[in-house]
Amino acid sequence: MPTPSSPLLPDERLAAGAARLATRYTGRFAPETVLGLLADSYGRLAEPARVRTHLVVLAERLAAERLDALAHTRGLTGGGPTRVLFVCSHNAGRSQLAAALLAHRAGERVTVSSAGTHPADEVEPHIAQALTEAGADLSDAYPKPLTEEVVEAADIVITMGCGDACPVVPGRRYLDWPVADPDGAPIAVVRDIRDAIDAHVGELLTQLAP
Repeated sequence: MPTPSSPLLPDERLAAGAARLATRYTGRFAPETVLGLLADSYGRLAEPARVRTHLVVLAERLAAERLDALAHTRGLTGGGPTRVLFVCSHNAGRSQLAAALLAHRAGERVTVSSAGTHPADEVEPHIAQALTEAGADLSDAYPKPLTEEVVEAADIVITMGCGDACPVVPGRRYLDWPVADPDGAPIAVVRDIRDAIDAHVGELLTQLAP
């Protein structure tokens, strides 16, 4: 495995995360694969970031999500629940609302992901409040870039205002939910958007196998 001074690491603090991920995915992915995805994840998150305090931690989390998706696609996980991916432009509003609401209501019936075609620096401030009021948790959420691994692992891809920017992978079910953008909206409007998305979530759950 490359040393912490390897040029593949854009930040030397990533070395500890690379070691943890390499251990976690021993037998499934080579350390070089893990390191490459971690470095790429850091770069994708760093590009739009204004504040870089938590980039190292978030890069490890994003890399783990991508590795889990890749393992699923390669048949290394033995199947699992339906995988649903929500995509909007910035992954700061609608897709975060939808992912949190579906995860809250479906539990272990689904594996939920969200991403943005042009991710923002942070989640919209009223999104967490609206979700907390609905009993859903957004404490670990952060805007994530849309990556090939997560798209290819999804069974259902739900787009929310990202237009043609979302890549189409054969064999996936694609849905588009036409809901308003909460960007900069007051909390009362965000609540209405949350409820509209929750109605779509309820419809989706009725279509998924128990």
